[in-house]
Amino acid sequence: MRATARVCQSRPESWGSRVSEERTEPGAEEAKDRPRRRQARGERRIAQLLEAAANVFSTTGYAAASTNAIAREAGVSPGTLYQFFPNKEAIAIELGSRLMHEMREAYGEALAPVDPATPLEEAIGAAVDRFIAFNCERPEFFALMHGSDVPGRIAEQHDALHATLLGRIEGLLTSLLPDRPPADISRVAQVCLGVYKAGLELVLAHEGAEREAYVREIKDVLVRYLGPMSAGTQRDPSWIHTP
Repeated sequence: MRATARVCQSRPESWGSRVSEERTEPGAEEAKDRPRRRQARGERRIAQLLEAAANVFSTTGYAAASTNAIAREAGVSPGTLYQFFPNKEAIAIELGSRLMHEMREAYGEALAPVDPATPLEEAIGAAVDRFIAFNCERPEFFALMHGSDVPGRIAEQHDALHATLLGRIEGLLTSLLPDRPPADISRVAQVCLGVYKAGLELVLAHEGAEREAYVREIKDVLVRYLGPMSAGTQRDPSWIHTP
């Protein structure tokens, strides 16, 4: 708190300089700080509730979750929760929006165009590792985005994210497969994303060495799928089964 200015000169002319000085009454700065402190406390409480919701959604799924379960996980009363969120849907929308933002940052890093000289295995491995890491760190993202009965607003945001993600994958594939026409690139991007999403569910269902094994399988499938294209060879289905 800023100390109150104290002017001690006894000469009358000294008052002229005091007129322009801001006089701060005792406790005024504390009063100004109170809204900021309340806001900071509110933000911490919201973060606490969202973290609890993330744990509940990733454990039970969105449909089975309840505000009582979220409040219990956060260690607060349901009344405290309702001070910040009117219902479960509002919590899911706020959490989903924040996760979408994090995911956009993740795929921005993972799907940046690469040097055409980059080995296919390296490019695919880097992208898959980044996405897998995000989903393993934030399992609530998969539970919320792919669960049943999710709020319509989240579904719309997810659709927009899906479209943007496909565009980024197409950009990456264009740098890896410069001779492929746009229609082929779009189709291949759809297949790659489908393979990844199917494998992600298996990855999240396992831990430790078994999870790592599934990650390797996803990479292997994508490399074997894209390998003949990047080499400029005609795809032969029998090639997939070669060791």
